Amino acid sequence: MFFSAGLPFNLARNPQYKNTFIFACNNNLAGYVPPGYNALRSKLLERERAHIETLLEPTKGVWKEKGVSLVCDGWTDPQRRPLINFMAVTENYPMFIKAVNCEGEYKDKHFIANLIKEVIVMIGPSNVVQVITDNAPVCRAAGLLVEQTYPHIFWTPCVVHTLNLALKNICAAKNTEANEIIYAECHWITVVADDAVLIRNFIMNHSMRLSMFNDFSHLKMLAVAETRFASVIIMLRRFKQIKNALQSMVICEKWSCYREDDVGKAKYVKEKVLDDLWWDNVDYILAFADPIYDMLR
Repeated sequence: MFFSAGLPFNLARNPQYKNTFIFACNNNLAGYVPPGYNALRSKLLERERAHIETLLEPTKGVWKEKGVSLVCDGWTDPQRRPLINFMAVTENYPMFIKAVNCEGEYKDKHFIANLIKEVIVMIGPSNVVQVITDNAPVCRAAGLLVEQTYPHIFWTPCVVHTLNLALKNICAAKNTEANEIIYAECHWITVVADDAVLIRNFIMNHSMRLSMFNDFSHLKMLAVAETRFASVIIMLRRFKQIKNALQSMVICEKWSCYREDDVGKAKYVKEKVLDDLWWDNVDYILAFADPIYDMLR
């Protein structure tokens, strides 16, 4: 069944899967016919949805008493469709409301505000206390439009996103007119991070060098996407963990054999990996960024 239908193996971990076979083995089910294609996609699906709605009633029941924070965020699914999802969060009960496919839509402040208002009506305007979004200018503008329609509902920027933007402004400061002071103070951090990226790519983009690194380290090098929160800190934390492996690698005999591919980069990588001052800078970045990183986590 698994192999012929291409079912994901994670299904074997599903408790419903296990319970089904245990029940079938322990009971006489002679003559039982499993539900067919049409039944599964129609009446049984509708029945299960009604069952889920019943299970959610206790959660909805506390909305009036506790108040609801409406949380929304945009993301892209594996099919690259732009989605906006909505969650209703009370003191201890988060609940998914819906996701909206925004393909072909111009996502300006009015479009986002109208989506938020629709969900507020679904939940009940008297139950909603605040709307939480990220700090994008269009989301802020949409939040202010919602406040105009519902004066008792507050727009609140996402604290996690705020912290990440602060961390990004420190670790990847851009040289703009409004950012001159921060850039002057923090540009050296960008240089250290760029060195770490160069070292990582130099090793990971060559099979022999990567094999050599794996001989010295049980931890893998991380290729962290820039969109990931605190990506620079995650990368530097891993570099700190593999420091000894990197240093052992660049002083081993094999390193000399494979540096000929790019002598200039190989020399630069070796100098940085063996440079105590460079590692002191890494330690310093992690020391002052760790409190922000811990709060993000």
